[in-house]
Amino acid sequence: MAYDPEKHHRRSIRLSGYDYAQPGAYFVTICIHDRACLFGEVVAGEMRLNEAGHIAHQCWTDIPNHFPHVQLDAFIVMPNHVHGILVIAHHAAPDDVGARHVGARHAVPLQPPAVTPPPTASRNPAVEQFGKPVHGSIPTIVRSFKSAATRHINILRGTPGAPVWQRNYYEHIIRTEDALRRIRQYIVTNRMRWHLDRENPDRTGRNPDEEMWFGSIPPNV
Repeated sequence: MAYDPEKHHRRSIRLSGYDYAQPGAYFVTICIHDRACLFGEVVAGEMRLNEAGHIAHQCWTDIPNHFPHVQLDAFIVMPNHVHGILVIAHHAAPDDVGARHVGARHAVPLQPPAVTPPPTASRNPAVEQFGKPVHGSIPTIVRSFKSAATRHINILRGTPGAPVWQRNYYEHIIRTEDALRRIRQYIVTNRMRWHLDRENPDRTGRNPDEEMWFGSIPPNV
C-alpha cells in the first residue's frame, strides 16, 4: 500500500457512553484468533500477504463502498492483526449503509479530511447498549468488516464457522493532528518492527512505540 507519512475477555473495552458514530478519526487494531499468523509473513521488513491476507486487505479497502460516510487513512494488514485509521466524515444518513456486509471487492481508499477532534465523551445510554448495533458507528463498521473477512477466508480454507478474529478489538479516539501524524507513522512502519511486536509469537525484544500506544496511554484519551 502506497502511503505518505506527511499527508481479552468478553467485557467491552469501548469508552462507556461514547458516541462512536460521531465524526472523528479512530485508530483500530483487530487481532486474529489465538494470535495465529493467518495473513502471511514479514520478510526483510516487508509484509508478504497470502491469499487470506489479500482478502482482509480487500475487505478493508471496500469499507467506504458500504459506509459512504467513512474514509480510510493509513492501514496495514500484518501476519496476525490489522491496524487502521477510520475517519467518520459525517453522521451516517439512514440510506448510507446498505443491507449487505462489507464485501471483498477492491476499492481505492479515499483521502481523509483534516481531523476534527471529537468532543468529550457524550453520555448517550443508547450507544451500543447491550451490544445493539448503532447505525454507521465504529463497532458496526468493524463488525461488518470482520464478518465479511471471516466468511471469505472460511470459504478459502473450507472451514465454515471457524473463528478468524478475537472477539473484541482495540480502538483509540484520535483527538489531535499530532496524534494522527504519530499513529500514521506507527502504522506505516509497523512491518519493520515485527520482531518487537507484542502480537508476534516469536518477538525478540521490547517495542517502546507499541508501549506508547497500547501500554502507557489508556484506550480512550
